[in-house]
Amino acid sequence: MGGLDFLFSPNSVAIIGASRHEGKVGYTVLKNLISSDFPGEIYPVNPSADEILGYKSYKNILDINESVDLAIAAVPAESVLAVAEECGKKKIKGMVVISAGFRESGYKGAELERALVEKAKEYNFRILGPNCLGFIDTSTPINASFASKPPLKGNIVFASQSGAIMTGILDWSLEEGIGFNKFISLGNKSDLDETDVIEALANDPNTKVILLYLEDVEDGSKFFEIAKKTSRIKPIVVLKSGVSPAGARAASSHTGALAGSDKAYSTAFKQIGVLRAHNIEDLFNYGITFSKQNIPKTSSVAIITNAGGPSIIATDAVEAEGLTMATFESETIEFLRNNLPRESSIYNPVDILGDAREDRYELALDAVLSDSNVGCVLVILTPQAMTRPMETAKSIINISKKYEQKPVVTSFIGGKSVREASKSLINHGIPCFEFPERGVKSLAGLINFASLKKADKEEEIPRFDVDKEKVIEIITNVYNDHRVVLLGHEAAAVANAYGIPTPKVEMAGSLEEALDIAERIGYPVVMKVSSPQILHKTDIGGVIMNIENQEEVTNAYYTILSNVFKFFPQAQINGITVQQMVPQGRELIIGMTRDLTWGPMIAAGLGGIYVNLFEDVAFRISPFSRKEAINMLSETKAYRLLKGIRGENPSDIDSIIEVILRVSQLSQDFKIINELDINPLFAYEEGVSALDVKITLEKG
Repeated sequence: MGGLDFLFSPNSVAIIGASRHEGKVGYTVLKNLISSDFPGEIYPVNPSADEILGYKSYKNILDINESVDLAIAAVPAESVLAVAEECGKKKIKGMVVISAGFRESGYKGAELERALVEKAKEYNFRILGPNCLGFIDTSTPINASFASKPPLKGNIVFASQSGAIMTGILDWSLEEGIGFNKFISLGNKSDLDETDVIEALANDPNTKVILLYLEDVEDGSKFFEIAKKTSRIKPIVVLKSGVSPAGARAASSHTGALAGSDKAYSTAFKQIGVLRAHNIEDLFNYGITFSKQNIPKTSSVAIITNAGGPSIIATDAVEAEGLTMATFESETIEFLRNNLPRESSIYNPVDILGDAREDRYELALDAVLSDSNVGCVLVILTPQAMTRPMETAKSIINISKKYEQKPVVTSFIGGKSVREASKSLINHGIPCFEFPERGVKSLAGLINFASLKKADKEEEIPRFDVDKEKVIEIITNVYNDHRVVLLGHEAAAVANAYGIPTPKVEMAGSLEEALDIAERIGYPVVMKVSSPQILHKTDIGGVIMNIENQEEVTNAYYTILSNVFKFFPQAQINGITVQQMVPQGRELIIGMTRDLTWGPMIAAGLGGIYVNLFEDVAFRISPFSRKEAINMLSETKAYRLLKGIRGENPSDIDSIIEVILRVSQLSQDFKIINELDINPLFAYEEGVSALDVKITLEKG
């Protein structure tokens, strides 16, 4: 377990605040520790007691002559800092702070929590909590919590920010017969957090799957790195709560508006290889399936059913999850044709009819599992007059043992008549769900994890030769001008410095300058208002295109100024930009918004004025490889257009991918860039051109 052995496998534990009075947290923690058959030394600490529950009690942790690995603090919040000081002098390795009254209680509590963390750093020990339930490890074993009951032993790890959810899940799991290797209450995560848990358990032989309930991830880059490595070894499933559009950071760019914090979490989890559960039921459906079943070798799914309707629903779910329905070998089809009733459907899904008993289920399941084209199976049962659920469950259990490498999940639809059979299946390691869609979703989790394990070695992140000094110069001038929004010609210059092609563009401070620039660039030209307050210029008539001569330059100049004064009179106008007019291309958007948790999130997809309407955009957290950039772009409908449809020639996809990667590098090199939009990026058969570039900096 790497760096958390002191927590999960300590040689000795001191319970500071241990109590003689039943109902007190200090009593329950000590009683649970004793009852768990913890093999190490136990030291109650209470200045008012000589003995508690048959164990000698100490006035102070410093009075204990032997060394102490782990301290559990169940004292009032105002006493915790003094306790931490004593623990530091005792040279403990870790401290579990069960006490509440810290950051969750307000400003004073947050100050106390900061002081506690500083004390731990001073004495070089780690903290779990504060404001937590404690933890339980069924392998050591050790129950260092105030939970009312211990969990059954198993191979699932569940770590949660919410102690209340943990106690509810614990009670539910006992009823359902689900076992855990570790139960970890993270509390306020002042020090140890979900990433530390993931890292410590990556190679733990007693852990088969890691389940997390999180309200936030404070260090996104650390989580990203550690979870990505671990997700290739062990499945990680996360239920993330507390995310809604109202909680998203206000964004001025198209990319920021399209992103939102929930999108950032989904993007990060997908890129990492973490499975995202959308409710508690999802979380534990995944957990049970990973806990009980092996990883399939192929992604093809077979369905066996005694009812047509549920099998259609299940088939739709297979397609919705991006899985494939297995195509049976001819021998399998022939066997089923010769041995099932004539009215049966012998193709996938296999419908063995409503009068099917256990013998027919057994025959069909054996034949389907023996087929080399089948990776996993969903067995559906609905209770008919002739159905014998318990006997059918026994048949499924027996046949699945013959094919342990092929996952089998079941859906016994019904209530009282199937309850005992469902429990029997679960107790024998075969997940059983109330509805078939849940079974398919769990199989999808297994299959997705299998693909992660088979994934090729990750490509290197590309780096390009760029002119960083030019960008520094531009940004410095912007800050000196007390601005955070780059003007159009400044943003284009930043893009050019990073090798992103843009049309020629200059800013004019007067009509005479505009006429001179137009002559120098060459007609036709585009003219745009240049103002840090006006980001979407088209909306107020601040853009005029296809300007062919000096007279049109003059008319455009005054028309733009008139429109701005009419629709945005308070805007500061720095000038009018004159830009080279380029041929129409396929319109894309390439952008970046800097998420508070995950850092720069790159967007790519269909651009132009309807970008927010169609929302045909894919995201990735920067940095990433060329292969990841291609996968990102291919997730959009725009990708089909770029490849050419109905006889059209394809666009230069390689150049688009390069722009995506150069924007990613820019976002890494300059962390003061908060948002960036290239919209539109014109894509041609050869090359690209960034027509409009917007860049917003963080406040200096």
